[in-house]
Amino acid sequence: MTADWQNAGFGLYLHWPFCASKCPYCDFNSHVSASIGVDAWQAAYLAQIDAWADRTQGRILNTVFFGGGTPSLMPASLVDAIMDRIRARWSLANDFEATLEANPTSVDASKFAAFRMAGINRVSLGIQALNNNDLRALGRMHDVDEALAAFDIARAAFDRVSFDLIYARQGQTLPMWEAELRRALDMAIDHLSLYQLTVEPGTVFAQRQARGGLRGLPGDDAAADMYDVTTDICRDYGFHGYEVSNYARPGSESQHNLIYWRYGDYIGIGPGAHGRITDLCGRRATEAPRDPAQWLAIAQNGYGCDEAPLSPIDCAQEYLMMSLRLTEGCDRVRLQAMIGSEFNGDALRDLVQMGMIECTDTHIRATPDGRLVLNAVVSKLFEDLQ
Repeated sequence: MTADWQNAGFGLYLHWPFCASKCPYCDFNSHVSASIGVDAWQAAYLAQIDAWADRTQGRILNTVFFGGGTPSLMPASLVDAIMDRIRARWSLANDFEATLEANPTSVDASKFAAFRMAGINRVSLGIQALNNNDLRALGRMHDVDEALAAFDIARAAFDRVSFDLIYARQGQTLPMWEAELRRALDMAIDHLSLYQLTVEPGTVFAQRQARGGLRGLPGDDAAADMYDVTTDICRDYGFHGYEVSNYARPGSESQHNLIYWRYGDYIGIGPGAHGRITDLCGRRATEAPRDPAQWLAIAQNGYGCDEAPLSPIDCAQEYLMMSLRLTEGCDRVRLQAMIGSEFNGDALRDLVQMGMIECTDTHIRATPDGRLVLNAVVSKLFEDLQ
């Protein structure tokens, strides 16, 4: 019998928790440290790879993703050692994708050449804005010229280069975003991640907003207009919106992130890393300690994470939540196999009548209107899984 995760693949996420500075909007598990013991981190990562490889013998690895934090701050020798161990412990897919996130301030040609030699074949660059005033407001350490120079270096080293932009920023109007997006698409290769600015709890932006200091953010209607025009303009340039915040030329989608959204299996290694793994006991959620020192202290002696079993309903909820982010939507046959019956309850019918969901014989998809309020749509659908 084919395990469900094989419908979506098998990936490895590796978290490097360190940054040169902490951005005020960021709620990721990232830390600024004056001193990093690279040898200890290398030993921990390699030990984790070995432990998970022992547990997943016989699998073909489709992707690896170095996230953070700022993985481009990692020594090239560390990335090389990790990639060597990955190749030694798993068979790699023919179209294996190895992505590394980078910030413009930590990009140089010789280091990117070394990353490429180590086996990295895709880079995701955190540009975030093409406006110097907004870069400063976002707490970024680079300016536009540095971002463009970093992009040119990345493009020279790698065939596949994606970059991120944030929209619905303070003081940003729809015409301003349209012009910036067209500039980004003029330089883009095959993939863009375009995120609406959200004020996350626990961030500096959240504290600033609570004091009334985060002014000029576009309202909900203006942000929705920006989302709509983003999809339209990207389509004009040949980039389809295959996920809520991601746009690509056909065939250039992020294969690693598709494993998440299509609900495959993935290992999470590093402080705060999450994973989903299927074994003879069923599907399990894994979560590593967020504190870098705590994770480092235990990572060389085991899996370095806590595990919790997922029930069939847990899996169905997670699959719905992730797959509805994709334009392709949720596979009804897979969902039915998870819950043991047809998924066709009152909440689904109500959402179809409201124009938030569309159904075919094979798939359930969020409509453009439904994608604007996707969290509410997913929460409503969960009622049919009770």
